Amino acid sequence: MTMPPEQSDLVDRLRRILAEEAVREVAMFGGRSFMVDERIAVSALKSGGLLVRVEADRHEELLDRPGAVQAEMGAGRTMGPGWIEVDAAAIAEDAGLESWVALALEHNRASAGDVH
Repeated sequence: MTMPPEQSDLVDRLRRILAEEAVREVAMFGGRSFMVDERIAVSALKSGGLLVRVEADRHEELLDRPGAVQAEMGAGRTMGPGWIEVDAAAIAEDAGLESWVALALEHNRASAGDVH
């Protein structure tokens, strides 16, 4: 299955950033998701945007960051606190992407003891 160029570029960038992590790639949420220690951390969307799993108690604060919006599973169906979609323009620079990945890994490590 061929990915749109924006998504393919983002997947390559995520692979570089997550190279030191225990990562498994899975097709889900209409994108290429990166599972770290078998928990979703981020997903490269077809638009070149990023779906990020973050701490639910930081959700509102993180929505104030440029390009961040409440993630939706479909039109009008929000995914709930802790799921944020970041516009491609906001992660065009590596520093922006790396900061969102760091937030996802922070949540991933904090939830390591949770039962899913």
